[in-house]
Amino acid sequence: MKTVYTCFSTDVIHEGHLNIINEAQKYGRVVVGCLSDKASIRYNRFPTIPENERIELYKTIEGVDSVILQNDMLYDDVIEYLHPDYVIHGDNWKVGAEAAIRSHVEKLVSIYGGEIIDVPYTYNDDVKKIDLQLKEKLSMPEYRRKRLRQLLQMTPIVKAMEAHSGLTGLIVEKTVIEGDNGKLDQFDAMWVSSLCDSTAKGKPDIELVDMTSRFRTIEDITEVTTKPIIFDGDTGGLTEHFVYTVRTLERLGVSAVIIEDKTGLKKNSLFGTEVSQTQDSIENFSAKISAGKKAQLTDDFMIIARIESLILEQGMDDALERAHAFVKAGADGIMIHSRKSDPAEILEFCDKFRADNKETPIVVVPSSFNTITEEELAEHGVNIVIYANQLTRSAFPAMQQTAMDILKYHRAKEVDDRLLPIKQIITLIDEI
Repeated sequence: MKTVYTCFSTDVIHEGHLNIINEAQKYGRVVVGCLSDKASIRYNRFPTIPENERIELYKTIEGVDSVILQNDMLYDDVIEYLHPDYVIHGDNWKVGAEAAIRSHVEKLVSIYGGEIIDVPYTYNDDVKKIDLQLKEKLSMPEYRRKRLRQLLQMTPIVKAMEAHSGLTGLIVEKTVIEGDNGKLDQFDAMWVSSLCDSTAKGKPDIELVDMTSRFRTIEDITEVTTKPIIFDGDTGGLTEHFVYTVRTLERLGVSAVIIEDKTGLKKNSLFGTEVSQTQDSIENFSAKISAGKKAQLTDDFMIIARIESLILEQGMDDALERAHAFVKAGADGIMIHSRKSDPAEILEFCDKFRADNKETPIVVVPSSFNTITEEELAEHGVNIVIYANQLTRSAFPAMQQTAMDILKYHRAKEVDDRLLPIKQIITLIDEI
């Protein structure tokens, strides 16, 4: 009997999946692959149930002969193992980013005479409702909040992109590309930056925008996205206020807050010693971290300590001393920052910290030292890389140039070629 193979990553079986199985049975023995958690997060939504439970779910489907784990999103592992006569899939993979996967699979099976069967994708109200329910489940605080910790266990490096509105959140949520290796890739998390949030509101980055307003930005983003959120908490404010911030962020479903070891009126770190900036004492900042950890109600939430020693030219030894002290105080991660274009001092810190501490996550923000790759950072023990302000910085010159050209030509025709059609923007926004 011939072998028919299909791959699922879904958490809920609906009419569309059953239609695939029914069609597959017409051609032979049906083997279903469960796309692994690690592969799923690179191109699809985060699974709400782990791969071992999804395997058991797929085994219960009538018409399925066996279920195996698929670790490679490009199907290399299962094609080599099974040599299926047919690979069957919904025809939705003929367009968009997934077309790269279909093309790769077609090349693999053609080597030995296998075929692809494209089944018309099932579009109806019931399927749409189930997809919406899955998305809503992923966006719920109790699921979203724990996802950063899960990602740290599943991927070599977590990639976070700044978002400062519902629309930028959707861009981070839905941007999927075909990489150089033919595999799909996407961002893992969102960074809600104090700088970008303030800039979007036309305010200076001096903690002028209060927490109530910043929490509203989080709500705007969480209403339309599912990815975990890392929150820029600036200095954390007074310890007495910080404990309430922690509770609120937990309730909103935020995965982590990063607070920096400075005191007084906030000045952006990229100014370094050009402006007066005061670093907090190790004792005071450790007490703030400890108070925040005592205040949190879940084990999912993370408090990450941002160390400004290299920014303020206090030296490597000071940075390392602070890092170990803050971990001892309860910090769930360490962010080390630098405004130098050469990443050497960042890598030196990572190597020295990792010599004594193998487990605590390291976070970096390569705004200044932007030539280094994620892979290179991971080799030095970095776990999270944050692209902290690139969406804001790319939008501003584009909008400013458009405004200038409309003033110059007294009409909009000259700018139209570089504008995204409004229809494409609308399709980015889901309708219920």
